[in-house]
Amino acid sequence: MKKLAIFGGIIIAIFVLIIVLNSQKNKDSLADNPYDKDNLRQSTIDLIKDPNYQNIILPDKLKTEISSGKPVTVYFFSPECVHCKEMTPRLVPLAEEKGVNIVKYNILEYEQGWDDYLIEATPTLIHYKDGKEVARTVGSQPDDNILAFFDQVVLK
Repeated sequence: MKKLAIFGGIIIAIFVLIIVLNSQKNKDSLADNPYDKDNLRQSTIDLIKDPNYQNIILPDKLKTEISSGKPVTVYFFSPECVHCKEMTPRLVPLAEEKGVNIVKYNILEYEQGWDDYLIEATPTLIHYKDGKEVARTVGSQPDDNILAFFDQVVLK
């Protein structure tokens, strides 16, 4: 019985240690938090240092950018979206190769984006110019479609 209690205590101590270490890791990640809040979902926290998920734009800043009339290309994604996880690592290098600046809007953290921008699915890539939507592509796209979007819409 004594051995069982010792074993149980060790198991509990390991779980507490795991929780403490995970909490510390999250605090470290939140130090470089590009979002305007600290109560982020774990899937978002996991992407904070991922180079493919930089250039995050916040809802108010996006509205300002669009209404300014300047061209802006927005990538609406969710860190929990399987299709986003597949497309983002291809999209970002293609954008860099073409010299296209893409701002990224985390629709999981800012759910008002679904209604504000009539997003039906993620990933969604939208280009705005003169305060209006010019074109959008929805869902994970092959590289050729992404490049065509850049050439025919964004760089036109």
